[in-house]
Amino acid sequence: MLLLNILVAEDEKFFVFNLRKRVQQLIEYFNHSEIYIAIKMAISKHQVNKKLQAEEQNMMAIINSMQSAVVVTYTDGCIQLMNSLAEILTGWPQAEAQGKELAEVVRLIDKDIDESIDNLAIRTITTGKVSYLPENCILITRDNREIPVGDYITPVWNDEGKITGALLVFQDITQRKSIEAQILQNAFYDGLTALPNRALFLDRLKQAVERSKRRIDYSFAVLFLDLDSFQEFNDRFGHTMGDDLLVAIARRLESCLRSGDTVGRFSGDEFAVLLEEIRDVGDAINVAKRIQDTLALPLTLNEHQISTTASIGITVNRAGCSPPEILLQNADAAMYCAKQKGKARYALFDAYSREQEKDK
Repeated sequence: MLLLNILVAEDEKFFVFNLRKRVQQLIEYFNHSEIYIAIKMAISKHQVNKKLQAEEQNMMAIINSMQSAVVVTYTDGCIQLMNSLAEILTGWPQAEAQGKELAEVVRLIDKDIDESIDNLAIRTITTGKVSYLPENCILITRDNREIPVGDYITPVWNDEGKITGALLVFQDITQRKSIEAQILQNAFYDGLTALPNRALFLDRLKQAVERSKRRIDYSFAVLFLDLDSFQEFNDRFGHTMGDDLLVAIARRLESCLRSGDTVGRFSGDEFAVLLEEIRDVGDAINVAKRIQDTLALPLTLNEHQISTTASIGITVNRAGCSPPEILLQNADAAMYCAKQKGKARYALFDAYSREQEKDK
């Protein structure tokens, strides 16, 4: 009996020992499984992060290779990232710009209306449409320099069709503006005197004619000038001195007019003047006299003291609103009438072939 009890006790000990061992194995198994899962999750997360970093680096490499400044925002209009050219143009490093509102970093002004442009990102994200910067858009840099810029801002869409932010693309168009200004200058301004040429003068005259059709109280006059004895001056002093004289004459003509009037050079020594918002023909006559008085003042060119005169033809718009070309022809005809009567005279064109010539 005693032996039986001993055997039972030993068997119980063995059972308990094995049970404890099995439990320990199970605990170790589950612990190892959790560790395995945790490790697997960590590796997976690392791989995802590494992939995202690679994609972000690839995206940054792409936008940095672009010849335009690029700024990406979140849906709240705050900056997520910007490329190196955007940093250069705005004066803001990306590290400082991140999280700031787009309008704080990319300060834009519409020069045509002289107003600041709101946060374009919010507007674009709200409408879901691409919008372009105004034609005369200026970027105010961090150090308050002004740079003309152009291009567009567009929503950023993800694979699910949701807007995740906005993409602003812009570039410095200073050189383009300079070229455009030069083209405009060449097309509409005289290369020697910088006065409006015939094309621009005719355009402004056409606008005056259209205004006179809409407003019965609006009057204007056209003066046509031809310098007296300019060919003799050229023959005596040469074309270089002749050009210098024409430039000096241009400045003197400008000094005789109001800011809203126009003086243009047509060719050689021929000039035309558009006087807007005049009361009557007396205003035009007064300007003609002022021009002749100013031109008569001594002028020193290359140590030579020179005085010059001009013959002036005057026409005033009348009922019927003659076309610009006819008005110029009338002023030109009146100018020839004045020149036939002698130097330094003006003549008024009369629609009924009555010209009134008056001495200076």
